[in-house]
Amino acid sequence: MHKILVSGIKIYAFHGCLEEEAKIGSDYQVDVEINTDFSNAALTDNLAQTVDYVQVNKIVKEEMLIRSKLLEHVGQRILNRFHKEIKHPAAYQVKISKLNPPINGDVQSVSIILSD
Repeated sequence: MHKILVSGIKIYAFHGCLEEEAKIGSDYQVDVEINTDFSNAALTDNLAQTVDYVQVNKIVKEEMLIRSKLLEHVGQRILNRFHKEIKHPAAYQVKISKLNPPINGDVQSVSIILSD
């Protein structure tokens, strides 16, 4: 098994339970870990034999732009789209971090991690 890491996808989005979060928005970072077998791609130099991380980035950005109250919900939508749209067999882990969350404290980030 091999790993592909797409790390530090930065996006400004409007997730959260508070109305202020829907209006003001916040900075987010998304990291994706992909467990797959890319042995054939390594030998043949053929993109069709691995996971295209351009497509991974596109799916993350599109789903992050759809407002949700919970990051857990956004993360599940991202995983669902990976499995629906990316044909190369793989298992995914998605980490979504809200940077500087509005929780009345000096907190760098709050993160959720989903995997299948």
